[in-house]
Amino acid sequence: MFDRADFSDRHDLYHRYGRGLANMGMEHSTDTAGSDASQRRDMRSKKTNSRDKKNVLLSGDVGATKTVLALYSLNSPGPQMLDSETYVSRDHDGFDSILDTFVDRHPTDVSCASLAVAGPVFNGAATVTNLSWQIDSAALRKRLHIQDVGLLNDVEALAWAVPHADPEKLRTLNPGIEARRGAIAVIAPGTGCGEAYLTWNGERYLAHPSEGGHTDFAPTDSLQIQLLQFLQDSFEHVSVERVCSGSGLSNIYRFLRDGLGRTEEPWLRDAIAGLKDPAPVIGKAAVEGTSPLCVQTLELFASILAAEAGNLAIKILASAGVYVGGGIPPRVLPFLETESFLRTFTSKGRFACLLDEMPLHVVLDDRAVLAGATQRAFELHAAKHP
Repeated sequence: MFDRADFSDRHDLYHRYGRGLANMGMEHSTDTAGSDASQRRDMRSKKTNSRDKKNVLLSGDVGATKTVLALYSLNSPGPQMLDSETYVSRDHDGFDSILDTFVDRHPTDVSCASLAVAGPVFNGAATVTNLSWQIDSAALRKRLHIQDVGLLNDVEALAWAVPHADPEKLRTLNPGIEARRGAIAVIAPGTGCGEAYLTWNGERYLAHPSEGGHTDFAPTDSLQIQLLQFLQDSFEHVSVERVCSGSGLSNIYRFLRDGLGRTEEPWLRDAIAGLKDPAPVIGKAAVEGTSPLCVQTLELFASILAAEAGNLAIKILASAGVYVGGGIPPRVLPFLETESFLRTFTSKGRFACLLDEMPLHVVLDDRAVLAGATQRAFELHAAKHP
């Protein structure tokens, strides 16, 4: 159904064919696999509930916090969801465990799969950065008894969703002046901090992955310089992700409490004691205003996010807009809907006027990554079956 290439090979195909629809084809193989001991859980179950194997897509958003799997009909003009399940990722030993559970609950033959993974994708294989899960497209082809499996980075998938985003699921921080067919930047702090971008190829937008969240954290004031110095005692490399993510919130909180001696309320100390991820508690207390320490943590986090969003915007000249996604921003909107956030975003010296004109939006849709992985598969399907 799809071209013989993994998503990660898109640049070579672009130069060879000059076509956007061809340049990010899914991994394709004519390899067939025999039955094995796990056949009970594979996608060859006969309980198809009248679904045509040639017309069902398995789509997924595989993250360190949660994993969403869904089935979509390929018969409709656009994505039509048939079933979906959400799983707590850390409750499972690996992606195979989640896939087994999903297939047991929804025993449907599928014709292709498109999975967005929270980590880099190379040569048809991916690692979930904050879980060390390994996902391999060749293994999935055999496991699911299908020919077409596509893996793409989760923020790249989010980028694919942006051109189709529902305006009702966006919060505009700066309307700016959108340049038609200009570049688009995407930054998404959640469990990690992902970055991606889109460019126009003459016919449509193409999404491109990056690992920009692992570039150096660049402090913009004396407080952030102290934060960098504090974290250098714990990390050999202090990346953007160390301060602009869920773990980044925890690191900032620890810096303010331990490094600067800010007061931690007893109830808050008890609430986060023993938690592997105190970020949700910190964020909630900040938004509700019940802890000055948490408010200070979110203020510093928002400043760092604004600066990094501006850095990404100016690097790719995101004249068609900057989209802030991920799990954290929609939950801490009061700290983003401020003059300070926008001022920090545009504070790029001689290029401040350029940033002033760049639209800035927050993506509120918590299934945007899944939507992007699905949309990409549908576009490839439509190109193959016009």
